[in-house]
Amino acid sequence: MGDEPAHDQGATVSFERPSSTERFDVIAIGRAGVDVYPLQIGIGLEDVESFGKFLGGSAANVAVAAARLGNTAALISGAGNDPFGRYVRAELARLGVDNRYVRTHGDFPTPVTFCEIFPPDDFPLYFYRKPSAPDLQITADDIDTDAVRDARLYWSTVTGLSEEPSRNAHFAAWEARNAHGRAPLTVLDLDYRPMFWETPTAASEQVRKALQYVSVAVGNREECEIAVGETNPHKAADALLDLGVELAIVKQGPRGVLGKTRHSSVTVPPNAVDVVNGLGAGDAFGGSLIHGLLHGWSLEKTLRYANAAGAIVASRLECSTAMPTAAEVAALAEQTAVEAVNV
Repeated sequence: MGDEPAHDQGATVSFERPSSTERFDVIAIGRAGVDVYPLQIGIGLEDVESFGKFLGGSAANVAVAAARLGNTAALISGAGNDPFGRYVRAELARLGVDNRYVRTHGDFPTPVTFCEIFPPDDFPLYFYRKPSAPDLQITADDIDTDAVRDARLYWSTVTGLSEEPSRNAHFAAWEARNAHGRAPLTVLDLDYRPMFWETPTAASEQVRKALQYVSVAVGNREECEIAVGETNPHKAADALLDLGVELAIVKQGPRGVLGKTRHSSVTVPPNAVDVVNGLGAGDAFGGSLIHGLLHGWSLEKTLRYANAAGAIVASRLECSTAMPTAAEVAALAEQTAVEAVNV
């Protein structure tokens, strides 16, 4: 299918090396695929008459969000040897993300995700990723360990731990990055999707192992329960810090977001917007979080801007192409800061 050669899982992988002066600001690893979203809102898929096609997948969206803010970004992932796979590669490049590490897989098609849109808070997702997806077929040999080690920030998600060989590839990348101790700005998105796991216990076991390698962990209360058995934001953050994480971020929905280190704790309220589709908000938050961490912003400013980025995307239909510019994020974040002072 298609004219693109399938990736030979047994072959020696050679990488197009960055130039001697190039160092990616961020490398993300994880899901990439196609989002097929309804263009009619408030009705079930059985009644939808037209759809939009967009680049999707959490890691792909985060990489796009970071690139939109001016950071150099690359994605480690997989796509099928099919038209949707060619679309994923082309759209990543069009949106500013280096796609050299997106492997083409001949056995599994590019995953497709449908959603239903019932604002303000009901957005059912339907993943077509069986029996597996190319992004879960990444092997340790597919990892450019030099690039992962040299990247200023490395972003992973829990979904990549749900199957082999992806799980082993993730740990191989962390081992390379942490060759001289736990590396700064090594981020784990606690992105727990129950449909990708046999049991919550299986997910918890892998997440606890992964937390030994990362310096930043970010997730919502339910994801923190999988990771450390706590839903109380402060207790969850403390449990993550006790496992060696330097920065724990707990998203609390309408109660805002908590960021905690061993020496400080900040809670930032959410932004009020008219929600159209909340599915991309977390990825926009992640891209802006990356931007703040890379630029050494204070924790309060980092979280305030990340909240603003998430709110902007929640007010739009799609995910990847909805990611805001730095000017858009700054405008909303600073407006929110002024309003908070004037209350």
